[in-house]
Amino acid sequence: MIELTQETVITEDQEKLAKYAKALSHPVRVYILELLESKKNVYSGDLAEELPIARSTLSQHIKELKDAGLIWGNSEHPKIRYQLNPKNWDDAKRIFTRFFW
Repeated sequence: MIELTQETVITEDQEKLAKYAKALSHPVRVYILELLESKKNVYSGDLAEELPIARSTLSQHIKELKDAGLIWGNSEHPKIRYQLNPKNWDDAKRIFTRFFW
């Protein structure tokens, strides 16, 4: 009999799907991703002006998206320019499409 462990049952795509889904689990983060998809680059100050939330809260949302690998930020002192991570963004779209198909 084969012993089933998490390593033999859970695939890499399932782990990625869960990570991306967690990052998408708040409407502010979904908004940020949609904004980045339409504008390609968004500066931190622009996000802070556009969203009616505290900067500290915005920072937490940005951190979640960065931790999931969906976005990255480039420091252009004194601002940070955010953009989608194209490799992981395409990966997330592929995984979600396959999951819901």
